[in-house]
Amino acid sequence: MKERFAELAAPWFESAEIIELHHDAKVDAPSGTAMMTAQRMAAAQGQFGDDPTKKVVLEGARGGAGPSGIRVHSVRLRGLVAHQEVLLGTTGQSLTIRHDSYDRTSFMPGVLLAVRQVQARPGVTVGLDALLEL
Repeated sequence: MKERFAELAAPWFESAEIIELHHDAKVDAPSGTAMMTAQRMAAAQGQFGDDPTKKVVLEGARGGAGPSGIRVHSVRLRGLVAHQEVLLGTTGQSLTIRHDSYDRTSFMPGVLLAVRQVQARPGVTVGLDALLEL
């Protein structure tokens, strides 16, 4: 759902960054969700503005350059579960879209929705957007 919101907002902004935060046992970075969000935003917008940073004091501080120049930052920290923040900016304004899962039980309604619809959907369905008709 948050991917769809970011996709809808992307054409109206000139710059964007994604910060994804997960528990300390997550071994990949960035998350697949963050990369899917960046890809959908890039497809909706085209090219975001260039990174204005001229001097990097600590390598990696600006995150990784994703699709269309969207910077993606990954945090791995004990005590977190799954969080994503999309920051969009243009002259005089910004928009933040944030999703926080504080407990793994928050994933269960989506799992149940997918299980209930599996027979009606041949092939592979990625994400819940199609199930939610987004």
